[in-house]
Amino acid sequence: MNTKTILLIEDNPSDVDLTKRAFDKGCIVNQLVVASDGQEALDYLFGTGAYAGRDSSDFPTLTLLDLKLPKVSGLEVLRRIRSESSTRRMPVVILTSSREDQDMAAGYDLGVNSYIRKPVDFEHFVQSVAQLGLYWLVLNEEPPRVK
Repeated sequence: MNTKTILLIEDNPSDVDLTKRAFDKGCIVNQLVVASDGQEALDYLFGTGAYAGRDSSDFPTLTLLDLKLPKVSGLEVLRRIRSESSTRRMPVVILTSSREDQDMAAGYDLGVNSYIRKPVDFEHFVQSVAQLGLYWLVLNEEPPRVK
């Protein structure tokens, strides 16, 4: 059963810690699963590799995706998510420090639900994460699952 899990796909340990602190400060207590590279994220989502045997029909309520990842890029992870009928409706938010217009355009072309640039200031980051949590975990209606 989906318990409103958040999947954070982020390779920078400092950004992972910063995100965890922002969740704590924003009172977001949902389970957080961290994938440190694109391949680990795909393994988690599709129940392969180190996650073989995981119920791959139990998708995160929200996936926060960095773009610059080792092994498999963030845009390739997004492409794979959107190419599978079982995951194509899964909410994905790109959360990145990239200021490149082509990254934003590629993300939207591949079907990302939202593109957010990480604020440099911690307080702004906390506010952004709190608003993300409020919207995606409380206000937003989850899409129906593909059977």
